[in-house]
Amino acid sequence: MSNPQLHAFFEKLSAQGLMVTYDDVRLRTKHSEVLPSQTDVRTRFSRRITLNIPIVSSPMDTVTTSAMAIGMAEAGGIGIIHRGLSPEAQAKEVARVKHHLNGRIKTPITVRADMQVEEIISMREEKGYSFHTLPVVDDKQKVIGLLTRNDFDFCTDPTKEARAIMTPFADLTKASPEIEAREAYELLLSSKKKVLPLVDKDGTLAGMYIFSDLKRIFSQGNECTVDAEGQLVVGAAVGVGEGALKRAELLAIEKCDVFHIDTAHGDSKAVIDTIVSLKKKYPAVDVAAGNVSSGVSAKHLTDVGADAVLVGQGPGSICTTRIVAGVGVPQVSAMYECAQALEGSGVPVIADGGINNSGDMVIALAVGASSVMLGRLLAGTEEAPGETRFFQGMQIKDYRGMGSLGAMRANASSRERYGQAHTASVKLVPEGIEGIVPYKGSVKSVLDQYVGGIRAGMGYNGAKTIANLQQVAELFRISTAGLTESHPHDVHLTAQAPNYHGRV
Repeated sequence: MSNPQLHAFFEKLSAQGLMVTYDDVRLRTKHSEVLPSQTDVRTRFSRRITLNIPIVSSPMDTVTTSAMAIGMAEAGGIGIIHRGLSPEAQAKEVARVKHHLNGRIKTPITVRADMQVEEIISMREEKGYSFHTLPVVDDKQKVIGLLTRNDFDFCTDPTKEARAIMTPFADLTKASPEIEAREAYELLLSSKKKVLPLVDKDGTLAGMYIFSDLKRIFSQGNECTVDAEGQLVVGAAVGVGEGALKRAELLAIEKCDVFHIDTAHGDSKAVIDTIVSLKKKYPAVDVAAGNVSSGVSAKHLTDVGADAVLVGQGPGSICTTRIVAGVGVPQVSAMYECAQALEGSGVPVIADGGINNSGDMVIALAVGASSVMLGRLLAGTEEAPGETRFFQGMQIKDYRGMGSLGAMRANASSRERYGQAHTASVKLVPEGIEGIVPYKGSVKSVLDQYVGGIRAGMGYNGAKTIANLQQVAELFRISTAGLTESHPHDVHLTAQAPNYHGRV
């Protein structure tokens, strides 16, 4: 990210010993030939994971379990499942996400060529199968044909054998097992086929793609974040040490896409040792690590193999770390410094905490973030854990920091996150609070508003991509009066906007 204006802006601040956060700055508008609808908000979460929207849900016990992770991935982002669960329960949550969409059927139900049509129909009814597509194989699992709904519908003699009504192998559109989901979708589109059997070099069945499943994932208007096999992408928080390795072992079985080392102080020996261990044992799984707030700390993590770095120590709405411990760097300055330190490394940085609205997201992306991690802004959605209830006539949901007293007492993982794994309950020193947030409806509707705001900000800057935004962004400081002017003022609010809920 080479941007002379941003460099000069932060150099001047540094000379004065000043650092800034979101409410301290705004972006200048630029000449633009780019409409918001023409912007491309695709980005990277980590070295190997690409997102269609730059938004991630936080691994908090009032924010992300499988329901939120599914909603995030279907909208084009990613969810990180919290670790206030047993390793086994967390792995089950990951499995629910991975099994929600099945782009590739790994072990298709097959039939033999000598089975009669009536026998196959009876088998389907007995097993409760709702599908009609069945590969026909020989005794060595080599594909010799394919049965589809049409074959059954046009069969007038149920005593016929499968070989008599199937489409023979030579007439099938087929592919090797190495083909990825998107390529399979494009092949089915071009060939106008609904089924793509996957066969290895000797003709053995190795899987199958169904067009209707792939269409749900890749057709225009669908934005799902999926892996190479067409399954939703998901991450899980693992912590540090032996506990992290135990979780990772179970999570890897369920094909978790990213391990997230979630600690309050990422630049520590425990985190660095855990990154090394995870990358050695699971080289194909990305590791996101944090949290840090300086470029030096960010480099320490990437030097040992971190695939993404989370930036933010104490900026969250429910976090009291800066007040309790007296540490932390205002988030915009922290983001810029970390992004600059990792420039050219191929490791994305994630802005975690302090974001109140979509305008803050635009600023975070402009100064170097590849994505933003949200907690409070998603905690009020239908997909967040917990019941919706009424409080003073308003629908609300509970929201708490993982460093709150309630979370630390309930979860060993929360105590570990804040370096108090062996502290007695009565001596716990919380670094967060517990509260409530307004109920907001579905996460998809909320994300639509946030992404719309990001696109608007990019349009005002004439930036078609996030990388373009980082190249042209120009920041300036604003006064307290300027911040007041930025918000609605001097009126009585009579109708609530879906993307503005007042100053926090």
